[in-house]
Amino acid sequence: MTDKEKEQIAIFRFGVIFPLLEKKSLAWGEQKKLLQQLSQRQWEIPFSDRTTIGGATILNWLRRYREGGERIEALFPSDRSDCGRQRSISDETLAALLQIRKEKPSFTIKKVVEEAYRRNIITKADRISLPTVYRLFRLHAEKTQKKQEDMRRFEVELSNDMWQADTLHAVRVTHEGKLRKSYLFVILDDKSRLIVGSGFYLRENADSFVDCLSKALKSRGVPRVLYVDNGSPFRNHRLSIGCASLQISLRYATAYRPEGSGKVERFNRTVRMQFLPDIAEGITLEELNERWQKYLDEQYHQRKHGSTGQTPLQRYLDDAHLLRGAPSQLPDYFRYREQRTVSNDRTVRLAGRLYQVPLGLAGKRVELRYETLDRVELFVDGVSKGFVSEVPLQANSRIGRISEGTKQPVTAKSGSLFSGGRA
Repeated sequence: MTDKEKEQIAIFRFGVIFPLLEKKSLAWGEQKKLLQQLSQRQWEIPFSDRTTIGGATILNWLRRYREGGERIEALFPSDRSDCGRQRSISDETLAALLQIRKEKPSFTIKKVVEEAYRRNIITKADRISLPTVYRLFRLHAEKTQKKQEDMRRFEVELSNDMWQADTLHAVRVTHEGKLRKSYLFVILDDKSRLIVGSGFYLRENADSFVDCLSKALKSRGVPRVLYVDNGSPFRNHRLSIGCASLQISLRYATAYRPEGSGKVERFNRTVRMQFLPDIAEGITLEELNERWQKYLDEQYHQRKHGSTGQTPLQRYLDDAHLLRGAPSQLPDYFRYREQRTVSNDRTVRLAGRLYQVPLGLAGKRVELRYETLDRVELFVDGVSKGFVSEVPLQANSRIGRISEGTKQPVTAKSGSLFSGGRA
């Protein structure tokens, strides 16, 4: 399993235990009830055909997360003990068994397996047990069964309990002498309808949304839940790992069903009707954002909302004493993360650049975290080893360096980046 896959599983596990984390003072009876609800849910588990999670497994993840200093790395899966050996039923074998069941709906599980033996789909060496086939059939039926959706209207209890985010295609603006399309990113607080973060950008991508979200977190604190759609600006590694590290539950709307983010969708309609018609094409991006902020401050946030009967600003401020502030090193939570193996000359390559790392790390797996390629921090087993810089190739060819094995200076002639010696 790759590091990226392990990280994706860890983020999923954080989402499962999040309801238990946010309620720190639960009595055992309340925790047991919540565990039962979580274990009865149907989950889309990354890289697994299973759809349910046992209560003991959830408690184990919760314990690991807390004992690991509430770091997302504590939820990384361990390597399988049976790695390299064939598992009892492969996906291809399961598909073949399901096909037999479809062809012979009157067959019992035992007869389905016997038919598979007869067709040489499986052999006696496969060690397939009837209980295993029964369990997989049941899980497949649960996964494919259509479930009725709950379309009731809802509203969270407190400000910052949930933020909803969306993007809107807007007017063309003048940038560097050319007309460029602009995109409005909006983050709306579910309870108050306050726009906690927003701005017009030239690109509809992940970097633009992370910038918008970071500004919202700095000015309005940290939400419990961030609800977004399935667009590419919201489906990215930086957002997933950043939200998990900040203990924000990142949730995605069901594809082709925008009703879940109805409040921000309705706000976007208001923008189209009340703000954009007064904006002339060719305005600069800076002027557009200035006019937008003025519209929010002087009109939208000061006007009573039809559903709440209060202004968005006042309704939000009613809960100000309960809000969770953002950490001071906020940009560090939304950095890119890349895994690399250090070469024998103590370098790692990132986006076409070569970086020098400290002594003693040759051959080890490290993690690089960065916002820009000019500021790259090195981590080993989750511990920072400081910032690394690009390799000064010309300087390295002229100076002596320290051998990792002998701790003695090595001349450029006998052991350099160019001669193949260790550095």
